[in-house]
Amino acid sequence: MTAPDLSRELFGHTFQNPILLAAGTAGYGRELDGVMDLDRLGGIVTKAVSLVPRAGNQAPRVAEFPGGMLNSVGLANPGLAEVRARDLPWLIGRLRRARIVVNIVGFTETEYAEVIAGLEDLEGITAWELNLSCPNTKAGGIEFGADPAAVSRIVSGCRAVTRRALIAKLSPVLPDIPSMAAVAVEAGADGISVVNTIPGSIQRNGLPRLGNGSGGLSGPALLPVGLLAVQKVKARLPHVPVIGVGGVRSADDVRQYLSAGASLVAIGTAQLADPRLPQRIVADLMSHG
Repeated sequence: MTAPDLSRELFGHTFQNPILLAAGTAGYGRELDGVMDLDRLGGIVTKAVSLVPRAGNQAPRVAEFPGGMLNSVGLANPGLAEVRARDLPWLIGRLRRARIVVNIVGFTETEYAEVIAGLEDLEGITAWELNLSCPNTKAGGIEFGADPAAVSRIVSGCRAVTRRALIAKLSPVLPDIPSMAAVAVEAGADGISVVNTIPGSIQRNGLPRLGNGSGGLSGPALLPVGLLAVQKVKARLPHVPVIGVGGVRSADDVRQYLSAGASLVAIGTAQLADPRLPQRIVADLMSHG
């Protein structure tokens, strides 16, 4: 029996299969080296990269509940200079087949493009994923992704400094995700990633379980939210590649995303609990399509 061809031609590159590791759950790949074979995957979306180092939020940063987990890591990362000098060179040198997508964050509109400009000359990167759920520190903390004008300026600013694909990652709580996706594409985005986490809070003995008080919900409860977002974006933008993210725990979940119109599917929270799960899902898809 011939194995099915799982490859995808996207952004001018071949992804050998549709499975990605979602941003924030696999670091910059080094943490999983020796635990799983990263090169068996379609690719890895790195942990966020910001212009300057970020210590992140107060502990505890993660709290589980029956439908998944909440996280309040606060986009902690070593910053542009350290990621450029240490983390990305390791990952680029380590992978031969899996694609590298770098997640970019900013806290002013111009920071996104500044981070990309600082990494653009590195070889081996396929695309930039713009985390548009970041708070605009100059506008009272409103998410960039909730403001069409801000999304347009951010994406167009990034388009001006890169030759690589831009993927706009959008929040599931936007009132009209397809319209915001269309704004991003019109400004120069090549793809859309949906969804990011849903804001939430959980308590124990009347006190928040997270040090920051609230966090982002991920895990199984996010699956139907992500599937609906993919369907809506594809209905509005049928020719734009969409990455489905949220709640994936099995090959059947991946198939649902693909049926909904996703070109690629990212695994996040489930991989934290079981780091070898993505590789098993690839094997299942190879065996059964």
